[in-house]
Amino acid sequence: MQSKTYKLLEWFIIFIMIPVSFAIHYSIWVKLALGCIGFTYIIYVLLRGEKQKFKIASHLNWKCFWSQTLIKLFIIAILTSIFVWFTDREALFSVLINKPLKWVILLFVYSFFSVYPQELIYRTFYFKRYSDIISNPFLFVFINAILFSLAHIFFANVLVSTITFFGGVLFAITYLKTKSTLLVSIEHAIYGSWLFTVGMGAMLGFPT
Repeated sequence: MQSKTYKLLEWFIIFIMIPVSFAIHYSIWVKLALGCIGFTYIIYVLLRGEKQKFKIASHLNWKCFWSQTLIKLFIIAILTSIFVWFTDREALFSVLINKPLKWVILLFVYSFFSVYPQELIYRTFYFKRYSDIISNPFLFVFINAILFSLAHIFFANVLVSTITFFGGVLFAITYLKTKSTLLVSIEHAIYGSWLFTVGMGAMLGFPT
């Protein structure tokens, strides 16, 4: 399980074969089964193979994290607000204004049942399993962002692929610096929630 050959085969199946297969039309139940099996395997490897401890680390620099995250959020907020204003002005903050309850429920479900599993797979698992295979950190982050974008290929949406690539870069850098699933999940949830809030939900496949 720790050999380079095994890890490369594992990497190909989890990060290439399964995500690409989800873009192909076949039974949703088979896709759900593949996803559940794959996620169970990842948790098993993290716990047994990588000795991952699911606890909040004591060394986290919360002040630095929040200052950097809020600065990035401010930039993202400006850029996305301008984008929605010029591409679909009626959508700007429409869900927040017209469907506040749905907005709250969706952000809760998204943050806990989508963001955290994604970060376990694409940051915690990926960095712990494959950092010894690719020594160049810039290449490692770039490949991680490509794979994170590929994970969303089933949306068949160029905007989704583009945003998830750049999001993948940001999240990979955060994890590289903090080694914290919690912090990178919070950052991911904040940016993703903002995109839905500002009015990009329909563009990105959120239920609106």
